[in-house]
Amino acid sequence: MPDRPRVIIALPDTTESGSIADWLAADGFEPVRRSSPRAAAEEMQARTFDLLIADAAFAFRGGLHAAGRRRNPLTPTVVIGDSAAADPAEAVTRRIMFLPRPAERAMLVCTVAMAILEGRPARRSVRKLVNRFEAISNGVPSHIIDMSNEGLRLEMPPDRRSVPPPYFSVRVPLIGVAVNVKRMWALSRQSDGRTAGMWCGGALSQNGARAEQAWRTLVETLSLAAGSSSDSVLIQ
Repeated sequence: MPDRPRVIIALPDTTESGSIADWLAADGFEPVRRSSPRAAAEEMQARTFDLLIADAAFAFRGGLHAAGRRRNPLTPTVVIGDSAAADPAEAVTRRIMFLPRPAERAMLVCTVAMAILEGRPARRSVRKLVNRFEAISNGVPSHIIDMSNEGLRLEMPPDRRSVPPPYFSVRVPLIGVAVNVKRMWALSRQSDGRTAGMWCGGALSQNGARAEQAWRTLVETLSLAAGSSSDSVLIQ
C-alpha cells in the first residue's frame, strides 16, 4: 500500500483488540485501539480514518456506526460479532461488513483491504459470490472466489511466493474465457504460522469488447449457478 490507512479498532476485549491490531500493523495498516464507544467516537472526531472495526454492541447500541457515517458517509465499518443487530439490506447501502468470532487473520485482513482499496473508487456493479472454480492466473493454477463485471478475487496456491505482476492474464480453461487484469491488492494467507496461499483482487483492464462481453456473461452465469446475488462485502 502506498500509505498506511488508519483503522480504528473499538473492541472491549484487550486480547482480541491487540491481536487484530498486530495483524493489521504487519500488513501495512495503522491500527488505533480504543476500548469504549465514547473513546472511539472521540478519535473519529479528532482525526481522519479509513475504516472502523467495532464490536457489534459498540457499533449499534453504542452508536459508533452512526457516528462514523456522520463523520464520513463513505467510510466502511467492519462489525465483529452478531450481525442480527443490523438489517442486511441496510448493510449493503451503508457499507457494513460482518465477521464472526473468533476473528480469523486472513479473512479479517482481506476484508479490511477489500473495503479500503476496492471501495475507494465507486464500483459500478456488485461483486457476486460464486462457487469456487478453477482458473489460470498468469500461468499459475488458481481459483476464483468472487467476481463482478469489473473485477474478481483470486485464491492462489501455497507455493506462490510472490505477488502477481501489476498486470496479468486470467483464463478459465473450461469455458474458454480470458481477460487481462490489473492487480489492485494481494495478501498472503497464514495458517498456524505458515503461508496457506494468497488472495489477490484485480480489476479488468485493457480488454477488447468481445472479451469484456464474454466475462460479463460468465459472471451472470456463475452467479446464478451459485444462487447468490449479494455483494461480497457482506461476509457472514
